[in-house]
Amino acid sequence: MSMTDPLGDMLTRIRNAQRAKKSDVVSPASRLRENVLEVLKREGYIAGYEKVNVRNGVDELRIQLKYYEGTSVITEIYRVSTPGRRVYSSVRDLPRVYNGLGISIVSTPKGVMSDNEARKANVGGEILCQVF
Repeated sequence: MSMTDPLGDMLTRIRNAQRAKKSDVVSPASRLRENVLEVLKREGYIAGYEKVNVRNGVDELRIQLKYYEGTSVITEIYRVSTPGRRVYSSVRDLPRVYNGLGISIVSTPKGVMSDNEARKANVGGEILCQVF
């Protein structure tokens, strides 16, 4: 059975694992998921991730979750643009999450980046998800 929203599935796995106080979580690998995880790592929301080869042609992403004094660093993580409703934004209209305390992850022509990086690069794009 095929998955309709692979990125939404990964975000849900991260959300559920943090509520269960897991140290890491596994998700199937794709280039988009890896790019989103790179942004989360760069912004300090996860400790890291690695791509693991399960068998020939099948890779997984092992994501190390980050906690601070027993509470998870990620308070909220949710999908904005879904397969049925894409949300695009120009650079002027990029949303600020909790007045700049959180981030929006944006897929731009220059790659997947946070909203702050998109403003510096002066590009807009599809708003994939928001993290706080």
